[in-house]
Amino acid sequence: MRHYTAVIERCAQTGFYVGYIPGFPGAHSQGADLDELNGNLREVLEMLLEEGEPQLEAEFVGTQMVAVA
Repeated sequence: MRHYTAVIERCAQTGFYVGYIPGFPGAHSQGADLDELNGNLREVLEMLLEEGEPQLEAEFVGTQMVAVA
């Protein structure tokens, strides 16, 4: 079993959740709720992995709070 970290945002215009796997070209999807997004991302990853293990272009590190006066 392989695990990938997804970055998830919520679109203010549509209310949909949008997710992508950092550094994994083509690994992105959307869903009306988090469960749907997770299922959609899983399907995309399964399709992409049929071509073999990817050479990731980046690695998720984390988030950081930035303060502006």
